[in-house]
Amino acid sequence: MKEPTEAEADTDASAPERGLSGRGPSENGLPGNGPSGNGLSGNSPVGRPRDYRLLVPREWFRIDLTRHRWRAQLKTFVDHQAAGRPVPADLTRNVWTTLRNTAEAGRARGALEFYLLTTLQDGSLPASLLVSSMPMGETPADPRKFAAWLEARQPEGRTRAEVSVADLPAGTAVRVLGATTLDVHVRMPGGVGYLTLSFSAPVTGMYGPMGRLCDAIAGSLGWVG
Repeated sequence: MKEPTEAEADTDASAPERGLSGRGPSENGLPGNGPSGNGLSGNSPVGRPRDYRLLVPREWFRIDLTRHRWRAQLKTFVDHQAAGRPVPADLTRNVWTTLRNTAEAGRARGALEFYLLTTLQDGSLPASLLVSSMPMGETPADPRKFAAWLEARQPEGRTRAEVSVADLPAGTAVRVLGATTLDVHVRMPGGVGYLTLSFSAPVTGMYGPMGRLCDAIAGSLGWVG
């Protein structure tokens, strides 16, 4: 797996064979900054970033969840993943339904982008990254208190995730590591909330190369404005 490399972001997700990389600072913008044609505001609240940068390898297919055509983009990915391969129609439908439900649930919680990576050629569920903006609300503003809050809600037993606090270039983050998932909650400047990177690797798991890749992507996060 390649490490993230910076490049011009491409907002056309109709070409999964090319992939996308290096999300630029003026595609979606962070919610709550006001309209400016491209989703950004020239007058962000003091201390709050206008947007973020995230470097993702080109192999990951990007879907902009802030646009109405996101379902068509997702369908393009699912169809492309099955094209020319002996993939059962039932499997393709199940993958489509699972990914669509994930995107819809994410949009209801402030998701902005959905990245997908085919890890096997059998049409199975891909690895994914869901980027969401989470307002502070009842979430503890202090990352260590947030980590303790999440730790207290973890189930007992083998499914219990590992909760920790890490210092990233973009700021203090809370990591929640499970067998096949990794959530990285990065506190946004200005104390307005967290930007959450939710990784899922149902086939490869989150240990080994995939886990290191996800950590590298999270480490590339930066703020704009």
